[in-house]
Amino acid sequence: MGERLCLLTVHAHPDDEASKGAGTVARYHAEGVHTVLVCCTGGEEGSILNPAMDRPEVQDRLQQIRIEELTRSVEIIGYDEVVMLGYRDSGMPGAPSNQHPKAFVGTSLDETVGRLVAEIRRTHPQVVVTYHEDQSGYPHPDHLRVHDISVAAFDAAGDADAYPEMGAPWQPLKLYYTVWSRAQMTAIHDRFVELGLESPFGSAWMDGPDKDADITTHVDISEHATVRPRALLAHATQFRYPRGIVAASVLGDPTSPIWFGLKPDVTTVHAHDDYVLARSLVGGADDEDDLFAGIRDRVMP
Repeated sequence: MGERLCLLTVHAHPDDEASKGAGTVARYHAEGVHTVLVCCTGGEEGSILNPAMDRPEVQDRLQQIRIEELTRSVEIIGYDEVVMLGYRDSGMPGAPSNQHPKAFVGTSLDETVGRLVAEIRRTHPQVVVTYHEDQSGYPHPDHLRVHDISVAAFDAAGDADAYPEMGAPWQPLKLYYTVWSRAQMTAIHDRFVELGLESPFGSAWMDGPDKDADITTHVDISEHATVRPRALLAHATQFRYPRGIVAASVLGDPTSPIWFGLKPDVTTVHAHDDYVLARSLVGGADDEDDLFAGIRDRVMP
């Protein structure tokens, strides 16, 4: 265990790395933790949601542009490495794109797990972050597949008999699910109301099931509050830039109120990212504030 601390996150598409846990990665990168992003697809099925970018020259190069956006986003967040697994975006449930021969959802699970195992064994993360098995709020086939391969690879990476061609065994010590908590939505909703603004979190958000009871870990990101909105805005095809405001100083975007409806200093009302500790080989508590709790003293400085 006398190695550097390493955090590896597994995401489905470009922009997922910005919307889920960006502040956490920025914090750990700033602390000297080696940070690795595994992005499973190129986001080929993503719509151009920003009217200013919905132009023929963008439509013709959408796949390449989404990778360029990802490059800008990871620079803002602070990822040290980006690994593209190279699968194709499967699209939403039931879409014809689910049947594309290169669609992520249709690939061999064994092959895909093996490729993730190879990256785990190469980069030696102690902590792996992926998606919860319950994706009922957004049941994208690729998000479900990310969960499946991450859990399987977490177990297989340390097994010398599994995928021997993928490198020497390396066993990560903790597996986390990143979640969007009801507490976070409620805190942001209440701040909208306090400011006399219309909240984007209506009954459709508030009345469904939540995962708050499963949350074990809260990572303080108060010093990195602007990272997520800045990283999101790097994905210009997916998010409209605030009128007259440069991306480095986001003051609010009325077309995307969930992400940009409040100033970054106001969103510190919920200044932490929430996680579920799904697997641990070093113990764990129900109120952690560090993904590397129980690990730091095992790794030489």
